[in-house]
Amino acid sequence: MRCWLHTEEMALEELMQRLNAVSQCTDEIMHQDIIPLYAADIQDQLKKQFAYLSGGRGGDGCPVITFPDYPAFSEIPEKEFQNVLTYLTSIPSLRDAGIGFILVIDRRQDKWTSVKASILRITASFPGNLQLVLVLRPTGFFHRALSDIAFKFHKDEFKMKVPIIMLGSVSELQGYIDKTQLTEDLGGTLDYCHNRWLSRRTAIEGFAQKVKQTAQILQSFGTELAETELPNDVQSTSSLLATHTEKKDKMKEDIRLAVEQGDDVLGSITKPVTENPEYKLNQDQLDNQTTVERLLAQLHETETAFDEFWIKHQQKLEQCLCLRNFEQNFREVKAALDIVSERLSAFTDVGNSCSHAEHILKDLVNFEEKSCETITKARMLASEGDTFIQSNHYAVDSIIPKCSELHHLCDAFTTEMERRRNLLNKSLELHSLLEKSMKWCDEGIYLLASQPVDKCQSQDGAESALQEIEKFLDTGAGNKIKELNKIYREYAQILNEDLKEHVQKVFQKQESMEEMFQKRQVSLKKLAAKQTRPVQPVAPRPEAFVKSPCTSPGLQRDYVSNSESTVLRKVNYRRGKSEMTELHQSRGGSTMDDEENLAVLRQHVINELIETERAYVEELLCVLEGYAAEMDNPLMAHLISPELQNKKDILFGNMEEIYHFHNRIFLRELENYVEYPELVGRCFLDQMEDFQIYEKYCQNKPRSESLWRQFSDSVFFQECQRKLDHKLSLDSYLLKPVQRITKYQLLLKEMLKYSKNCEGAEDLQEALTSILGILKAVNDSMHQIAITGYDGNLNELGKLLMQGSFNVWTDHKKGHSKVKDLARFKPMQRHLFLHEKAVLFCKKREENGEGYEKAPSYSYKHSLNMAAVGITENVKGDAKKFEIWYNAREEVYIIQAPTPEVKATWVNEIRKVLTSQLQACREASQHRTLEHTQSLPLPASSCTSSPSRNNIRNTKKMEERKADLTSLEGYVTTVAPKYPEKSKASPTSPDKKPKRHEVVSDPTPFGLRGWAKTSHSLDASEENDGWSSAEDPLNSSDAEEEGGGGAGNEMKLTPGKYTVVTDYERGISEEFTVKSGDLVQLIREGEDGLWYVKNLSTGREGWIPASNLLMLIGNSKSAQSLSSSESGTASSTLSTSSSCSDSCNASSTSFSDIKG
Repeated sequence: MRCWLHTEEMALEELMQRLNAVSQCTDEIMHQDIIPLYAADIQDQLKKQFAYLSGGRGGDGCPVITFPDYPAFSEIPEKEFQNVLTYLTSIPSLRDAGIGFILVIDRRQDKWTSVKASILRITASFPGNLQLVLVLRPTGFFHRALSDIAFKFHKDEFKMKVPIIMLGSVSELQGYIDKTQLTEDLGGTLDYCHNRWLSRRTAIEGFAQKVKQTAQILQSFGTELAETELPNDVQSTSSLLATHTEKKDKMKEDIRLAVEQGDDVLGSITKPVTENPEYKLNQDQLDNQTTVERLLAQLHETETAFDEFWIKHQQKLEQCLCLRNFEQNFREVKAALDIVSERLSAFTDVGNSCSHAEHILKDLVNFEEKSCETITKARMLASEGDTFIQSNHYAVDSIIPKCSELHHLCDAFTTEMERRRNLLNKSLELHSLLEKSMKWCDEGIYLLASQPVDKCQSQDGAESALQEIEKFLDTGAGNKIKELNKIYREYAQILNEDLKEHVQKVFQKQESMEEMFQKRQVSLKKLAAKQTRPVQPVAPRPEAFVKSPCTSPGLQRDYVSNSESTVLRKVNYRRGKSEMTELHQSRGGSTMDDEENLAVLRQHVINELIETERAYVEELLCVLEGYAAEMDNPLMAHLISPELQNKKDILFGNMEEIYHFHNRIFLRELENYVEYPELVGRCFLDQMEDFQIYEKYCQNKPRSESLWRQFSDSVFFQECQRKLDHKLSLDSYLLKPVQRITKYQLLLKEMLKYSKNCEGAEDLQEALTSILGILKAVNDSMHQIAITGYDGNLNELGKLLMQGSFNVWTDHKKGHSKVKDLARFKPMQRHLFLHEKAVLFCKKREENGEGYEKAPSYSYKHSLNMAAVGITENVKGDAKKFEIWYNAREEVYIIQAPTPEVKATWVNEIRKVLTSQLQACREASQHRTLEHTQSLPLPASSCTSSPSRNNIRNTKKMEERKADLTSLEGYVTTVAPKYPEKSKASPTSPDKKPKRHEVVSDPTPFGLRGWAKTSHSLDASEENDGWSSAEDPLNSSDAEEEGGGGAGNEMKLTPGKYTVVTDYERGISEEFTVKSGDLVQLIREGEDGLWYVKNLSTGREGWIPASNLLMLIGNSKSAQSLSSSESGTASSTLSTSSSCSDSCNASSTSFSDIKG
């Protein structure tokens, strides 16, 4: 850099010197260094032509200045006179001017007095050297005589350094000056035009000024260029180079124009010769030609000097631009190298399977191909820098470190890439060996399990089986792990804790399998040995061994052998697996357990589950890295259309969240069950909540599908697919999560089929149920998001429980009778959405389109609050119909399901919702009752018809409550949420089997203040099955607070249908049992406090003590109606939120209007 600056300073100094020389030389040529006077400055004075330089020469080359006859000579101002004489004497060369001038004064038409004055003035004011003064005296006789006499008498007045000769005629003048050197007005032949001479002198002097001005401008421009500070960025440097080049081009254009100007002047001087080769230029013309030629030479010198300087300056700017480009490219390449190095450092995983390692290796190769462009750019940039260094770039000290860094980064990346590739190849080699070993073990176990027992009892069969085993063992040379320590040493670079543990498990499995083969060989060899005497095979006695349907891990089964010890075989699949024991007897046969075959099948299922899970995780990662990440890659931004930008979340949804769940959690958990496949249900149950993320993905799928259809032909997606080498397009991979969530239930069904008698069967069944529930929830949510026109927030309605299409009739109390009649016969097509807090009625509208756009939408019509809803389970004439009524049957909706099964499902689900709401109301009432019982005194009076008896009873009840408040804890249980979570059933669900101490209790006996015996028959009760949770009259404790005891304080059983809340297995008949959730019918009351009860769920009948019956039905209302009622009318009118206190003041408080 310093060397370049020194060189540039020298170039500028040289330019200044050469241009200064041009300026000085120009002044010398034009004699401006002596007399700085131009014709243009005195052009008006020269035009008067009282004196002129004709170009003629005397005998010795003296320049001739002519003073023509000028009448107003005496009137010329002295300043003008001096300027003209000074200018005329400065035109000839210094050599000619040094010889002296010849003055020709023409006064032939003048007077002597004027002649005298003119001579005196000229001789007194002439600025140059004089050689001779020739005066043409007046031609008139009188003035000629007078001049002769006066000149003689006044000769002393004209004494000068040069002689003055008075001439009387032109012929005399030609005796002193040659005729060819005199103008035509003096009788000569010299071609002279004063105007032409004046314009030529002006042109020559203008050209000289142009030459000098050009040199001065170039000096300033050169200084400007040299002193300009170089920019630090590419754009500014390019702009500066363009600006300077533009200015240079302008200067070159000015020089070209000046040269043309000089050529024109020179051409005008030599024009006569050009036109007439015989023409001879006078000395003045020759001097002018020489002057112009010298000026042109100075102009060319100026251009040459500037060109040389510009070449150096341009080289400097171009090198600066190259440097700025190099620096900018260096920053970009350095950033790209940092990115690829960082991504390369992320390839730390060596894979957990052969396919995983292959996938990672493939990703590494793809990454290397993508990074190849960056590495190539870096190496090319380093080579470019080396070229700058070799060409002596002025900034070589800045380029060298950058080139060194680029070489280092490229070499480091290449080395690290090679190391990663070697590690993955090692990992692939190790996993291939492990998978070969595992496959060999599986084949061996399958061989053992597939050998028929009956054929092995004969000598030939045993020998054949033995040969099969020996033949199989021979195949283990290239498939099994021989030395564990050798594996550790050979693959030490990639063995992490997980992989090392996996190697140990595979090796243990191999050893266990080989041990099984050794034991089988021992048994078969004994069977194959020749018998010394005939032996009658005898079947083993039943008591000789105990056989369990499914042996628990670690539990061995005992077999009795007469001649051989028992052979215990442990299959290494789960916790030591199910143990297969073979009994070979010399006198009898042996039995091979089917559990071994089931274990093999279970192992195949778990292997398929884990392998497909790994493939699924790899496919998700491939999509996220190959498509989603590329949408944020600046190098791919030009391929993405503006409409697709910032749409990654719509296109991929929460796929990244799904990937992290499966990769970090679920896959690792699954791998822990590879040895215990029948227990894999626990893994699903533990992670069941996390599977809810699929609901979000499926809800976004229509938007993703629509976006994909718009941009499926995008160049960006085609390029990504090409780089990934995928045969299928992106939409096929976006469907993978939907396909995967539906695949689990198939695998769980398969596993459950082979694990029915195993320890984890219940977990598998529960996991299958939960997965199916998630699929149902996903499906329901897809319908829910299609609801349009609902003003509120659907999330506030609670969880969506059911959805489906039905025929709906309306039968409302309000409205015109014709409308009612019409509504009865004309069904409406409605799609119902059952939430925890409301049921929505919508109209289904089919949409046109493709894919997800074919999905229907649902126009919201109206909704019913579940707090005021009741149901009638059976409608006469159609087993598929049921009623949903609202506000005590003010609005009735007759619902027709597609099938009786769909109807039953909906009725049960609605019943659960209503029961859970009623249970919540009761629990709140119980808490309020407990609080008032502890704080209020006993009531003093009763409002019932038997005050004395009831008062005594109330007093006893209150004393019991006060004396045993702590015992209530044994009867009160926590209320389940409105919508139970996984593995929790609703209070009336038959799946829930509470223990005896979990029965819900109330401070009043079983939570009831009083039951008025219904006046309806049993037959009437069967006509209407109504359920409602609009309001429970027991929610208020006002009756007790006001002392309202009465007969209602003791629960009174009445015939009717009830739901059992706890199990009962101690009936009079051992065959009669009831379970929680069963629907029972109290038929009649017998003697000794027994009730005859029919279990409608099982169809069995029997007698149950009344005390036990009270415990069984507990807080349960009659199954015919869970509606609160103000009176026991036969119409079964339901209350909404009314008159709890009014009913308490009645002589007989009715809990429910039960028809029957």
